[in-house]
Amino acid sequence: MVVLPGAVLAFLDATVVNVALRRLSLDFGVSLGTLQWVVTSYLLALAAVTPVSAWLARRFGHRRIYAAALGVFTLASVLCGLAPNVEALIVFRVAQGIGGGLMMPVGQTILVTAAGRQGVARVMSAIGVPMFLTPVVGPTIGGLLLDHAGWRWIFWINVPIGLAALCLALRLLGRDRTVHAGALDVPGLLMVSTGVVGITYGLARAGDEGTLLASGALLPLVPGLALTAGFAWWALRVPHPLLDLRLYRNMVFSAAAFVTFAMGAAIFGGMILMPLYYQLVRHEDAVGTGMLLAPQGVGAAIAMWLSGRLFERMGSLTAVVGGSVCMAATVPFMLVSADSSYGALSLAMVVRGFGIGMAGMPAMTAAFRALTPAQVEDATPQLNMLQRVGGSLGAALFVVVLQQRLDDAGGSPSGQADAFGATFGWVLAATAIATLPAVLMTALERRAGEAPARAVRT
Repeated sequence: MVVLPGAVLAFLDATVVNVALRRLSLDFGVSLGTLQWVVTSYLLALAAVTPVSAWLARRFGHRRIYAAALGVFTLASVLCGLAPNVEALIVFRVAQGIGGGLMMPVGQTILVTAAGRQGVARVMSAIGVPMFLTPVVGPTIGGLLLDHAGWRWIFWINVPIGLAALCLALRLLGRDRTVHAGALDVPGLLMVSTGVVGITYGLARAGDEGTLLASGALLPLVPGLALTAGFAWWALRVPHPLLDLRLYRNMVFSAAAFVTFAMGAAIFGGMILMPLYYQLVRHEDAVGTGMLLAPQGVGAAIAMWLSGRLFERMGSLTAVVGGSVCMAATVPFMLVSADSSYGALSLAMVVRGFGIGMAGMPAMTAAFRALTPAQVEDATPQLNMLQRVGGSLGAALFVVVLQQRLDDAGGSPSGQADAFGATFGWVLAATAIATLPAVLMTALERRAGEAPARAVRT
């Protein structure tokens, strides 16, 4: 009840604003290039504060930080709706990103700790609902608000949800226990926050410019990768790093973390294609596109309801099944044409959504179950970062491939549809790359489960 509203806010605001960029450009009298910073600033702030969330929660308490993050996000939403110019809007979006970047990892830590090892599968399937549904319903909500209430209500819609969530947090969450957090690892914070921001921005620029080799993409991407590698070197050599990378010595956690990263690329990267297909090839507006994407959300919601229960029986094999379903359901999109039946596409989207729902959260659940309760706090921001960077990488890669194919196709609808079909071939490959490590994760998890039984028999 406390964590889900925060998750809805954090993920919804990453997508709902996209449909309003054209209207904002006209109202403020600025270019779409400038308006992209309304989206980018939120994502960069989100990436920058996630690494420090575990230390802040230890130092000040999970309840305080979660409530403070909700308060900052809600207040920033009010200010975004009141913004008199684009510069103020970008600043307030940064504040929103700070709140959102703290809400998700701290909220997940609260949830996983409260659930315990046996209940983590079901609560993670619950937290996955907004994670996988908001990219689908966000554009629809944004389009409806834009058409009937004005762009300011895209931000003001957050306020009642945020206030309700804040009241629930203060009322229902237990009081924080004092924990010695140690000194803040300032060098580590500077390296990893700047590094993740550089990677996120570089991948976003690669998508905008149509190539990963553009100078606008490489200038932030290369230093970002170098700083992140520098943080890894630093974190393994200091006694109290900002994030404990020694968790990766646990092979089940390492495999689960890689699957989380790769699934982020395949799932969230692939989600960007069908909205573009409906708008570019079939000339649907934002609301119509959102309605046509709804079947994927239905499939994902059904899978989320089942995945927690199936994980309790099948373990990480759930992710393998989900990945396989997702691969099979991607094939119809490789055959898409300029006049493909909306009914057939909707059916394929239900199945693909089901695969997404089954594949998305079991890997993260397996990662949490492989750790002790004390390690969950360090794992949560790392898994969140891996998923977001994976999603950014997938989106950038698929947009680059799509743009090259569209350039070759010219303006013909059939050529454009073929470009989308070819790009979905890359989505299929990415999903396969994500599914294969899930098989390894399943084997490692089974071996780890068999070890205690052998010890008892001995």
